[in-house]
Amino acid sequence: MATTDPAQETPPQGLERLRSTLRLLYHGQSPKALRFQSIILVVDLAIIAFFIATPLLRDSESFLWIDYSIAAVLAVDLGARALAASHPTRWIRQLPVIIDIFILITLLAPTWLFNLGFLRILRLWTLSRSSLVWRPLEKRGLADYRDTIQAVINLLVFIFVVTGFVYTAFANRESGIAGYVDALYFTVTTMTTTGFGDIVLPGTFGKLVSIVVMIIGISLFVRLAQLIFRPVKIKFPCPQCGLQRHEPDAVHCKACGHLLNIPDEGEG
Repeated sequence: MATTDPAQETPPQGLERLRSTLRLLYHGQSPKALRFQSIILVVDLAIIAFFIATPLLRDSESFLWIDYSIAAVLAVDLGARALAASHPTRWIRQLPVIIDIFILITLLAPTWLFNLGFLRILRLWTLSRSSLVWRPLEKRGLADYRDTIQAVINLLVFIFVVTGFVYTAFANRESGIAGYVDALYFTVTTMTTTGFGDIVLPGTFGKLVSIVVMIIGISLFVRLAQLIFRPVKIKFPCPQCGLQRHEPDAVHCKACGHLLNIPDEGEG
């Protein structure tokens, strides 16, 4: 009877132990895991703050040092998350992961890819899809505001992406954009369709950019307003049709008419 080498059947114990530890840290609920996740969240927020301030700091002597330090932190985080993933090949095909890899590339080549540096703010969008953010918020009863918070984040990301693009593509030209604040001012006035006219992007391309900013900006504003002013609903899946949100005092599901048993706020 043929025998098989146990080493060929089981992966290295050290690697499996590391993956198990990382999985518990990134997805666990223990006090140690929650502390780790809080540290990761604080680091992510600090990185995003650096990305926002990058146009103002790029002439600083410490800029490259900070840039490469953040690249190292992001690379370690991506590697750890890859090890913690149950299916690494499926994990790496996710859009937030692809965006993070692109951001890492721009950090590793800040001189060559500086014109694409404004896309680093997309890290805020990927962070808003992370369970590291929503798990503690859900424990504080803020899960019902998830859509509203994500709409705010989508709007902020769009503002800073457009601001970075306008600053990179049109600064120091006849547009009147002399600095990053001018680009931010143009973005906000264009999105709100205020259009004072003191800053105008030159040429046909500039007009097309302004049109796109207005259309998408207004859409994001309308979406945010709908979420803020719509009637308050609670999340309670209907056993019959699966409808997720209902009025707090609903007795029947408005989609299928099934009798609901929504617990009061004081109940478990």
